[in-house]
Amino acid sequence: MGPTSLLNNSYQLSSVPLQILFYINGFYYIFYFVATLAMIIYKSKLQPELFVFLQGSKGNLTEEEAPLGLSLVITVGSMILSVYFLIWQTYVLRADVIINTVLLFTYGLESVFEVLAIAAFVG
Repeated sequence: MGPTSLLNNSYQLSSVPLQILFYINGFYYIFYFVATLAMIIYKSKLQPELFVFLQGSKGNLTEEEAPLGLSLVITVGSMILSVYFLIWQTYVLRADVIINTVLLFTYGLESVFEVLAIAAFVG
């Protein structure tokens, strides 16, 4: 069996759309953090905040379920924080609504792609 037949029989299970979304979300997370921090300063009150930054990029590229599963759990936790910033704050700006809506949308897409990638890796 030569090297060319070995390459033809291997399958790549990592998700390209998920990797692209991880890349784009990496930049958006930075913008989101800076914008949220700026709005907190604008509102002139300091609130305890938790900023979780973990991407399943390594799990996707290495085709491992555990890092992607952990990333999925943290994504759900981040979604809850985003809903807090969107709904349960005392003073919500229009900018809060816009950036949190975009963030929830990308989290939703990321979650779907993570579940699909985990299913592909397991199956």
